[in-house]
Amino acid sequence: MPERTAAAALPAELRRAVVQLARTPRLLIACDYDGTLAPIVADPERAQPLPESVNALRSLAALPSTTVAVISGRALRDLATLSRLPAEVHLVGSHGSEFDVGFVHQLAPAAKDRLTRVRRALEALTANTPGVHLEFKPASVAVHVRRADPEVGERVFAAVRQGPCTWPDIQVTEGKAVIELAVIRTDKGHALDVLRHQVAASAALFIGDDVTDEKAFQALAGPDLGIKVGDGQTAAQYRLPDTPEVALVLAFLLEERRNWLYGEQAVPIERLTMLANERSVALVTPDARLTWLCHPEPDSAAVFADLLGGPSAGHFSIKPERNGLPLGQRYVPGTMTVETRWSKLLVTDYLDHYAQPQRTDLIRVISGDTTALVTFAPRPEFGQVPVSLVAEPGGLRVLGTTDPIVLRSPGVDWEIVSDGQHDTAQAVITVRPDAPVVLELRCGTSDLTAAAPEAERRARADAYWTEWLAALNLPRTQRDLVARSALTLRGLQHGETGAFLAAATSSLPEEIGGVRNWDYRYCWVRDAALSAQALVSLGSLAEAESYLNWVHRVLATLTGPERLHPLYTLHGTTLGPEAVLDTLPGYAGSRPVRVGNLANQQVQLDVFGPVVDLVKKLSDARGKLTDDDWRMVEAMAEAVTRRWHEPDHGIWEERAAPRHRVYSKVMCWVTLDRAIALGETYGRDLDPSWIPLRDNIAADVLEHGWNEEVQSFTTAYDGTDLDAATLHIGLSGLIDPADERFQATVTATEAELRSGVTVYRYHRDDGLPGSEGGWHLCAAWMIEAYLLTGRRTEAEELFQQMVDCAGPTGLLPEEYDPVAERSLGNHPQAYSHLGLIRCAQLLDVLG
Repeated sequence: MPERTAAAALPAELRRAVVQLARTPRLLIACDYDGTLAPIVADPERAQPLPESVNALRSLAALPSTTVAVISGRALRDLATLSRLPAEVHLVGSHGSEFDVGFVHQLAPAAKDRLTRVRRALEALTANTPGVHLEFKPASVAVHVRRADPEVGERVFAAVRQGPCTWPDIQVTEGKAVIELAVIRTDKGHALDVLRHQVAASAALFIGDDVTDEKAFQALAGPDLGIKVGDGQTAAQYRLPDTPEVALVLAFLLEERRNWLYGEQAVPIERLTMLANERSVALVTPDARLTWLCHPEPDSAAVFADLLGGPSAGHFSIKPERNGLPLGQRYVPGTMTVETRWSKLLVTDYLDHYAQPQRTDLIRVISGDTTALVTFAPRPEFGQVPVSLVAEPGGLRVLGTTDPIVLRSPGVDWEIVSDGQHDTAQAVITVRPDAPVVLELRCGTSDLTAAAPEAERRARADAYWTEWLAALNLPRTQRDLVARSALTLRGLQHGETGAFLAAATSSLPEEIGGVRNWDYRYCWVRDAALSAQALVSLGSLAEAESYLNWVHRVLATLTGPERLHPLYTLHGTTLGPEAVLDTLPGYAGSRPVRVGNLANQQVQLDVFGPVVDLVKKLSDARGKLTDDDWRMVEAMAEAVTRRWHEPDHGIWEERAAPRHRVYSKVMCWVTLDRAIALGETYGRDLDPSWIPLRDNIAADVLEHGWNEEVQSFTTAYDGTDLDAATLHIGLSGLIDPADERFQATVTATEAELRSGVTVYRYHRDDGLPGSEGGWHLCAAWMIEAYLLTGRRTEAEELFQQMVDCAGPTGLLPEEYDPVAERSLGNHPQAYSHLGLIRCAQLLDVLG
């Protein structure tokens, strides 16, 4: 019988409790042996555990953040011999007085003397009593009467209770047909606490059948779960009839725990599609499951975090009642509206572009000729806030949130179920060709009344994007994909503030199962400037002007421009501390899930160059330099003047000691070079120190950045390691691309960092465990370097490979793993899309 089908035989309340327990960050699973893993038999030496239970325990013990133990009254030696459980399972014998490796107890001399006295007394009391058996353990003696006549057993027990049990410093534990006398503290509750403390468990499960297990049940609290096997009074919350049911619970727990830790089926990152309306962003899977949405801002807590925590972290799904794979998904051309299609079902998703301030309105239109199954499972605050759902004539109301949330769905008959913490609503909807069903998720309002007709709202939203796109000057090369990249960058800009998100998500991994998982839902000064530059190059200037206004506001809060942080929130405030959400298992089991970003506190001296370069490109495009922008340029130049000679953490934000990085120095040079060009072009007074300082920085880079041994410009002045960002020494114009040193750097970087279809940032030890994929942005730099050094064939080949990495709807995440052939990193990534735009333009111009 399949595990999930068999588990259906378990009580519904117990199933829900097990599901909840399976989602704890660090789980401890402990069981008794006799009567729990092994059926009770007449001869204790023949008590064998059920193979199904052993297999489940072995598999559970192999999972990360999961500890398994067996706590038995048997002596540890006998328990190990009889159970034959794998080494991954901790064994605790003698009711908690004997622990396996790591828990060795040495008896004090006084305890040894007491143990000798107890042994002698019990040997005398049980002499000539058929069926009575003494079990000698390192710190106790157990009197077994299971095989004795009842009268004999009672007589022996009475003598033991009246004799050695009354001695001082003797701990007595009574079980089924057994009395154990220990000379040190021995109880299963204490043993459970010791294990819990050692592994820092956030929740524990204990399963037992004996009265000696009650102390373990009594030690449980909070999210812990206790299950009693068999009859009798108990402190456990739940009860099972026999050992086969224990095996069933363990198998069900294994299934749920494994799914929670690793994700049942993690959707390939590049196949996720973004919705946007300049205020909010959301991601949908290829089968129309809303898997990521934050509110009230894109950098706020998630209402739906299925992407990082599976269904229990929140999702909003629509699919045919008779399930089948979708036939395809696409953007409506020129818009941010997404269509997901089955043979008789079409789901159309978009974010209402003209929703009221502080609201996130997601419109989902279900059309076709079939029945659809809809599941609505909001989990605000990354699933950490319990919510209830209430059905009303106009739809569903979400209770328990600080910000109101409703789902307008008139006429839909919802069934609401609870897992004990959260409510989930499901409905089967009949769709007819002439009667589409409209579902409106409204975050930030309690209003369930009708709004403007859906068709009117969609037309306005689509027109906004198509009209903006029509005004762009798109290259011939990969025109449609460049258009999608432009729309993506536009969708990542926050309309109210002008800030650009580096990406729409947090903690999508740079290595599956690894720890390089970062929160990119903020505005990096550098990334945003490059995003705005890309849109300026396509003929759209408003985004750059809006972003520079954001920079002006940020600078106004600083005591000096050199205090500019690498990144800020969308509203231009400093970030709070970086935190870990250990209640979420991460994408495909990649933990930790992070909120916030420690790079906020780093020194990154390259940030000034892209901003001044943006001012230069914007001013040239509009034919004027504003006074405010010139003051900003002066501030950036002042910051470079004060700090260019310092080491820094650089563009890659390595969490190691600062270095004198070539790329950062080059960007300091760019700051002054573009400032000088602006002043000369638009008749502004130049600081007399700028020109000599620019030349001084260039000379410093050429002297200290070049390494004769590796025949390349290197990452930093102090080493021989290479870095793709160093290509900017030629891309920026600090040296002529025809310079032999730049050509040698391109060749060395290609040999060291290019791997098939992608280019890595570097291969040095950056102080973090694990590895990462190649970056699409680095591939774009390499393509530009190829073109500038006359290697067009290589440029075209690498560009086509980059294009091939895009998902079905044209989106690119941060990285690509050429070995596993899968995408990695946050998605969609502004860097990747601005790099693609740049390459397509250069292939046109340099064709």
